[in-house]
Amino acid sequence: MSERTYRSLTLLQGASTSRVLNLHAITQNLQGAVVPGGAFFSSPALNMSIIMKHRMRADDLDLMPSRKAVCTKVIVPFDKQDLRAGGKSLFVGQQNYTETLRDVGQYLASHDMDRDMRVLQLLESLPSLDPFLLREKLRSHGIAPDPRYFTISPADQRRMFDYAAKELNRLTDLAGGNESATARMVAALLSTDVDEKLEPLRATLCLSESEFKEGVFSWRGFIYYKWCRAELWPQLVKCLRHLQSLQPMGPISRDQKIDLDAARQRILSGAKLNSNGVRKLLQVYEDAYDSLLCGRDPRQFRKFLLDAPALFLDIGEKMGALSHITSFWRFRFPDLERASIDAEELVLMLQDFSKGFAGNEIKAGRRSPAREALDRLLTSELVEPILLVAHDNEPSTRQEEVSAGDTWAL
Repeated sequence: MSERTYRSLTLLQGASTSRVLNLHAITQNLQGAVVPGGAFFSSPALNMSIIMKHRMRADDLDLMPSRKAVCTKVIVPFDKQDLRAGGKSLFVGQQNYTETLRDVGQYLASHDMDRDMRVLQLLESLPSLDPFLLREKLRSHGIAPDPRYFTISPADQRRMFDYAAKELNRLTDLAGGNESATARMVAALLSTDVDEKLEPLRATLCLSESEFKEGVFSWRGFIYYKWCRAELWPQLVKCLRHLQSLQPMGPISRDQKIDLDAARQRILSGAKLNSNGVRKLLQVYEDAYDSLLCGRDPRQFRKFLLDAPALFLDIGEKMGALSHITSFWRFRFPDLERASIDAEELVLMLQDFSKGFAGNEIKAGRRSPAREALDRLLTSELVEPILLVAHDNEPSTRQEEVSAGDTWAL
């Protein structure tokens, strides 16, 4: 039997992070109220699954046709009401993949298995499962599940609440609000549903209800990525410094040394390009938001919110590659002072990290979704395009959480 039995799912019961897509919890919360044709998968069993970016272990390697550090794992509970019963699992692309998926997904003639395989392959192609990257990746391939699948997890909402409050406090201050007003607005912005608490903002931006839902999702996404970058940066610098200095144990061949030196350089260069790219894309949001606050002109921010989700593909993939390095490095070396690894494993690990930066090279003539979105943002009927907003001469009071440590002198 090629599928694995996963015996303890209770630890994943409430999990839903950039590395875990908890369809089991989301489906239970929706209570069958998914919009027509909006199910994530055609298979009801997969709609109750837990999908994760899984760090491969030695006993997993026999299932895969080639060695990889991280694979996409799908776990289907035996009993959807009791995760203690365990479940079956498979890796996307494993040996005997089609047959195993047919069994684990419990497919009937009425289910569209080909469509589900396309979705799983798209999930496998992503460096993370954050909701904003995930939705845009699926939408770019003509797949549009119910929007409520793409919410920030309750755990992440709690962790980023204070960060979001600082972001929105500038807006509520303009309206003469207080801390209580900011808290209510943050709770409304981060929640699953867009309700009447944000109605004054919708009216100010002159958006229809459907446009406003899309705009709030976009705004939520940029705050999420700003928060992620602030959280990630100190860990990333620490990991890259250790990656640069770590020497393998035991003998090392001349070819391995050449491979290690080359991989280290590719990772450092790729991490720098990705981090700078994320910072520049987030600056598009900053300029648009400042146009609302400093210029008191909602039109540019309105246009930004409607066009900006296409930027999530670029930001999410760049952030995912950086996050993959930090999370895997901390998993493999919980104690940096006692880190030990042989040359073969280190070469394979660094080569896997390098693959996350393969998209930095854009083929000639090919335009990325992010570039097209920026073009739409810059080509406007407005007199002043977003990136040419006139700012006040007074110095900004905004604190940049990571700018002081944003250095590549490792």
